[in-house]
Amino acid sequence: MRQGSGSGPCPDSHTAQAGQAGPRGGLRALCTPATLTGGLTELAWVGAHVLMYPLGTRTPALRLDPRRRPGEQPAAVRALFAADPLAARIPVLLVHGLVDNRSVFSVMQRSLRRRGFAHVCTWNYSPLLTDVARGAADLGAHLERICRQTGYDRVHVVGHSLGGLIARYHVQRQGGDDRVASLVTLGTPHQGSVLAHVGPTPLIRQLRPGSRVLQELAEPAPGCRTRITAVYSDLDQMVLPTGSGRCDHPDLAARNVLVHGVGHMSLPRHRAVVDEVAVTLAGHRDAAALPDVETTAVA
Repeated sequence: MRQGSGSGPCPDSHTAQAGQAGPRGGLRALCTPATLTGGLTELAWVGAHVLMYPLGTRTPALRLDPRRRPGEQPAAVRALFAADPLAARIPVLLVHGLVDNRSVFSVMQRSLRRRGFAHVCTWNYSPLLTDVARGAADLGAHLERICRQTGYDRVHVVGHSLGGLIARYHVQRQGGDDRVASLVTLGTPHQGSVLAHVGPTPLIRQLRPGSRVLQELAEPAPGCRTRITAVYSDLDQMVLPTGSGRCDHPDLAARNVLVHGVGHMSLPRHRAVVDEVAVTLAGHRDAAALPDVETTAVA
């Protein structure tokens, strides 16, 4: 993501106070070059994902590679970890969304490893899952296994769509902040999605605005240790209204990052989003010091 000022075909990112950054509205916003490009990119990624989906049905075993350390990486990679030298070695768990599997993270997993993260793993929860709380408990059990295998006490989690909500529930409602050092959500319906009203299953009903699960997440969460960053897009076709992708909770001090022109399935694969995830996990993003961010994604 570029830092700077000015306007043009690719506006630079800028910071804004919490609550001020929001998706652009109206028909005019749907006709911008960034939005049209993002829509075509989304279609291409959906097609590619359909082909890759069968390859991601099995959760692979965690591969430990003790040789992967920032000191052995190029200078540009090592610079990522100047703020937190241990960041590259803390395990990173990628959690997919609804009716999906780990294949959605094919690009992100490879990119994070290239950036020097030593242990990047994925997890498939059951396709028959009917309850967010049950999924969160299963996630907690998997986090315990990762900690036993790696010897680390805490894990970074990146969740796409429903995966982010499952992880947040575990952090807030099940004591998961003991294990989750930081949580980055991508296109997660933190405030629900009106599209969930067309879904008849118990799990989809929990994604409706005002559902029991979302009411639980709105309850106080004092002392939560997990740093939360919510990345959301004004072109998200699944999280509607798109502002529902923000995580606004007074006890979480979450940092919200708005990207323009990136579709729902493109979020885990887009270069600017992957860059944001990398620098966040490397400790270069502080929710207290850096408020909400708005950026036009550059392919």
